[in-house]
Amino acid sequence: GIGFARQTSLFGRGFAGSRSVRIDITGPDLGRVLEVAGRVFQQVGEVLPGSSSRPIPGLDLGNPEVRVYPDRVRAADVRLTSAEIGCAIHARVDGVKVSEYFHDGREIDLVVKGDDTWARHTQDIAQLPLSTPDGRIITVGAVARVEQRQGPVQINHVERQRTVSIETGLPDDIPLEAAVARLEHDVVAPLRAEGLIGGLYDVHMSGTADDLSRLRKELTTDFNLAVVLTYLLMAALFQSFVFPAVVMVTVPLATFGGVLGLNVVRLFDGSQQLDILTMLGFVILVGTVINNAILIVYQAIHLMRDGADARSAVKESVRIRVRPIFMSTSTSALGMLPLIVMPGAGSELYRGLGAVVVGGLAISTVITLVLTPLVFSYALEAVEQIKAWWGRRPGSGAGRVTEPER
Repeated sequence: GIGFARQTSLFGRGFAGSRSVRIDITGPDLGRVLEVAGRVFQQVGEVLPGSSSRPIPGLDLGNPEVRVYPDRVRAADVRLTSAEIGCAIHARVDGVKVSEYFHDGREIDLVVKGDDTWARHTQDIAQLPLSTPDGRIITVGAVARVEQRQGPVQINHVERQRTVSIETGLPDDIPLEAAVARLEHDVVAPLRAEGLIGGLYDVHMSGTADDLSRLRKELTTDFNLAVVLTYLLMAALFQSFVFPAVVMVTVPLATFGGVLGLNVVRLFDGSQQLDILTMLGFVILVGTVINNAILIVYQAIHLMRDGADARSAVKESVRIRVRPIFMSTSTSALGMLPLIVMPGAGSELYRGLGAVVVGGLAISTVITLVLTPLVFSYALEAVEQIKAWWGRRPGSGAGRVTEPER
């Protein structure tokens, strides 16, 4: 027997919950697939210490079965097909459904079945009588070869290929991505180098490992979409494509702060990983950290419309907005701080999310007060230079003297 331990996920069902890797070994020959699966099962425990694995459905052929191999030449001589031979054996041993009968609204199957004496001993299958189309009676052994072998309890298929899977629950100190990388490098790569897999036989990762790759692509798309939508919304509000670009400079700073906050939490809690909720925190930061930069840029634009020069407007904007910026950031960060520091049941679910948001807010706020005014000042100077260059272009109309109308 094979023993294994599991911890059920709060968001899903099945073995090992949300931290499991499923290794699928596929191929046409079940014997060779089981051989490769046995080697993978042995190596997984060595590559990932502390992991718990189980094979699906199993690593041995422990179920006795009788196989009948028709001799096509002999069967053709008596005008019998493989399907007819199989149907006759099935009818003698187990019974074949030939029709249906409806009685009082219920459907009743009509089954043709041979006498139970034919199915008592496996060695008697070769002596089962068959009727040929010309009326003769022969035995199964005359047109087929009957063998007793060991077979699997069940055969799973992935993409129409026979499959044996090794499902592994990971320990808390090994990230899912690192576990997949180790399996690819230390287990799958040597099998390919030895020629045990390749061509018709293959090994690939599924389960949560496959979900991780798909989730990463989806969250990357969501993050990029959030950035684009935020930029277009600010471009409509500011009526400019330059000023929103200045505000969006804070997004990379927030990403850096989120990663830094997550690493700080991992110093005190090594089990904290980059899970789904933690990844979602980076998407939340896109719409959160730009608020401080918007306050500075909008206030500076308002002062310039009142007649102030660009440099003075930026300096005054920072002076006016620094207090509300620190107030809003402090309330947000302190409000989410209990998600990080408070222990208790379920706290591990939101600790990573809180660390990313709080770290991103804190780092981006401090750097925004320095970087946003600097970038905004250079952006204003660049806009003024572009306008001046555009006005000096030949044919632009600048400096052209027109005669008054007579």
